[in-house]
Amino acid sequence: MGFTFHHLDGQRYWDERAYYRFSLDEIEERIEAPSGELHQLCLALVEEVVASDSLMQRLAIPAEMRDMVAASWRAKAPSLYGRFDFAYDGTGPAKLLEYNADTPTSLYETALFQWQWLEDRVADGTLPAEADQYNRLHDALLERFATLFTPRSLVHFSSVPDSIEDRQTVRYLEEVARQAGLDPQFVAIDRIGVDAEGAFVDDESLLIGALFKLYPWEDMLREPYAAQLPTTKTLFLEPAWKALLSNKGILPLLWERHCGHPNLLPAAFADDAAGIAAIGPRHVRKPLFSREGWDIALVDVGDGVAAAPLAGGYGEEGHIVQAYHPLPVFDGQHAVVGSWIVGDEPVALSMREDDGPITRDLARYVPHAIV
Repeated sequence: MGFTFHHLDGQRYWDERAYYRFSLDEIEERIEAPSGELHQLCLALVEEVVASDSLMQRLAIPAEMRDMVAASWRAKAPSLYGRFDFAYDGTGPAKLLEYNADTPTSLYETALFQWQWLEDRVADGTLPAEADQYNRLHDALLERFATLFTPRSLVHFSSVPDSIEDRQTVRYLEEVARQAGLDPQFVAIDRIGVDAEGAFVDDESLLIGALFKLYPWEDMLREPYAAQLPTTKTLFLEPAWKALLSNKGILPLLWERHCGHPNLLPAAFADDAAGIAAIGPRHVRKPLFSREGWDIALVDVGDGVAAAPLAGGYGEEGHIVQAYHPLPVFDGQHAVVGSWIVGDEPVALSMREDDGPITRDLARYVPHAIV
């Protein structure tokens, strides 16, 4: 099925030695409904931030890029997808850890492969015939592409070409676009150029009218070609305003505006002494921009967890502090729930497991079922 990264660096990534079992009520009331509500709170926050230079500065958006980010929101530039990460143990409310709103991966394995796993397990009798899965991710992406583009539209797709996981994720999205009647074309992220008129073009000098890029906005806004971004007519997926929501600075901003919300954790910016005091000594320190668990520090949480983070070079732009809410542990594995948004609708769930309390890039993917 093209799942070429079921092992990464020689380690198991796809793991079906277990599965996570949910009830329908758990899915609908504890995951799906809060995801839809939190997404709307995030959109309302974007509306506020784009009107405030001080909030843009708080989120470390470069000064020369703020008008462009705001313009993408005011132009209603469309979004394709995103993923909330939750701590959820099957009892209390799911707690938001972060919003992967710009470049979330584990898309293919969620949309296609875990569904194939479900069908195979029903067929061999491991799961009952009525077993289901919270997972309409593939169909939702298909519908979204068909909504965003007219048939036979040329859409470019881009990623770092030598990352197997990224390239296969983008290859999957190309196939979804093809099924939606579009004409997908891949271009490596480092092969995108600028023509004499300042427009973005691919490595064959073909104009890039629309581009899905599995490449983060916080990097794009600081690249040498960033000067071309404010004037380009290229439609980006994800749009530039997602640079706000993929920023961990939204966590204290959401908490300030919705203090006590059952799905939010107390959070503050690292220079907010009063906010940190209210959180207490037991907390998590996160860079505004960080991926795959890099440079995240657990502070005063005990359990033999060292405060020193695994260094990945993140944190120059600043940090936030979030109340510590431990991930649930099943058979010694720390589990995190991924809740997928397509357009503005929650549509699917994914599960990752890690040996430690911080979910990293080699955390294993474990399927789920509604039984």
